[in-house]
Amino acid sequence: MSDKGEGRRLLHIGAVAERTGLSLRTLRHYDEIGLVNPSERTEGGFRLYSDADVERILLIRRMKPLDFTLEQMRELLDITHDVAQPDAPIEARQKLREIEAIAIERRTALENKVAMADEFLSRLQDLSSPRQDGVKPETGL
Repeated sequence: MSDKGEGRRLLHIGAVAERTGLSLRTLRHYDEIGLVNPSERTEGGFRLYSDADVERILLIRRMKPLDFTLEQMRELLDITHDVAQPDAPIEARQKLREIEAIAIERRTALENKVAMADEFLSRLQDLSSPRQDGVKPETGL
């Protein structure tokens, strides 16, 4: 960790990786493609991330399980910046609602997959558990 400027706390990439659960490679990739650039660099070229940078990274991490593309992630980062402004454009709020609807659809699809996986695991557990009555369970999965 480092303090630079006016009391701003800056984190080295390792601390950001630990805090976000993302790999160093992923964080470097995000920097290389301009998705999330560190706020500063040391004289030696090491990346230094602000709390705002980390929040952007966490937003991206939350989008990953819902299969948003890097371009969609970039778009959402821009939109969240726009809607945080006092004079936020109506178009930005509308686009944010569209992304929210997509996220809801994808979350529902994930919930359905989890339910199917739970059914499958339950069936496997039934098949692997010894039966007290000596009757073999049906083998249909």
